[in-house]
Amino acid sequence: MLKPTILVLFGGCSSEHTVSLSSACAVLGALKRRGYPVLPVAITPEGAWFYYTGPLDAIERGTWSADAALCLPCLPSLTRGENYLYLPKGEKRSYDAVFPVLHGKNGEDGTVQGLFELAGAPVIGCGVLSSALCMDKDRSHKIASQAGVRVPESAVFQQGDDLSLIEAAAEKLGYPLFVKPVRGGSSIGITKVLGPSALSSAVTAAFELDGEILLEKEVPGFEVGCAVLGTDSLTTGQPDEIELGGAFFGFEEKYSLKTSRIHCPARVSPEKAAEIQETAKLLFRAFGCRVCARVDFFLTPQGELVFNEVNTIPGFTAHSRYPGMMRAVGIGFDELIEKLVSLGVQP
Repeated sequence: MLKPTILVLFGGCSSEHTVSLSSACAVLGALKRRGYPVLPVAITPEGAWFYYTGPLDAIERGTWSADAALCLPCLPSLTRGENYLYLPKGEKRSYDAVFPVLHGKNGEDGTVQGLFELAGAPVIGCGVLSSALCMDKDRSHKIASQAGVRVPESAVFQQGDDLSLIEAAAEKLGYPLFVKPVRGGSSIGITKVLGPSALSSAVTAAFELDGEILLEKEVPGFEVGCAVLGTDSLTTGQPDEIELGGAFFGFEEKYSLKTSRIHCPARVSPEKAAEIQETAKLLFRAFGCRVCARVDFFLTPQGELVFNEVNTIPGFTAHSRYPGMMRAVGIGFDELIEKLVSLGVQP
């Protein structure tokens, strides 16, 4: 049987643009090795869309746009049921499903998912609502709490709120605390604040990325995560553990591991690992996720799980956490990508 043609979106108007390039290169490589026809579509940081026809390694290097002849301006049809990518001179390419390999805003937050759901095209991954909710740290905490999972103490503020109100909330929460943009990923714009003198600059940095910010009290312990795969029947990977070498698992640490280490499986008891897996599935369903997501927690010294976040488009490089957790239960990278496609094209 002919395999479906997959339109793979990469890049995006996001502070995580470069991260997307690495993930997309790995995904496209796996799809090609498995015999899937692909339509690689790049979205520039400025929001221009291009059908890319060049070598995959240029995507990861970030040089994909160097040769204009390999980058054709394109536009997806929004007519429902017409899964076409329109190119210059009246040309068009058909596709069967969309795989958004986009991290952060304008890609992981439900915007792109809504575009293609409006057009009636199958989307490989979570839908509009779950994508939007999981991207929003404040609202995701509320849903996790309603599901019976403990969440960090926090306070949310809008752009324009008086700094004195933010300072008072910080004092009430207690230091150290984290200042975070409400919507964002890869720890970009997040600052660990040890005392009042550093609060103002951290607030300014977070507001540069979002109109809402979150003050979040530090949770003692360490971070664990769990990969979830499926829609009706769910499969979990082996939970992993982040061993910190610095203040927190920030952007540079996530993609360089200069001082931190990832342990998979996590160094916890079999009973605690099972609890992490079951709680991850509980939240996967509570948020209405489908196909895949990575659910992250803090594990306190008392052994209690505290919700951190859900990543609906986790990193997909061969060394990323989500594939690593699935590899630990016997699902290799290429097989994982094929499973995602199979789940995504189902009605």
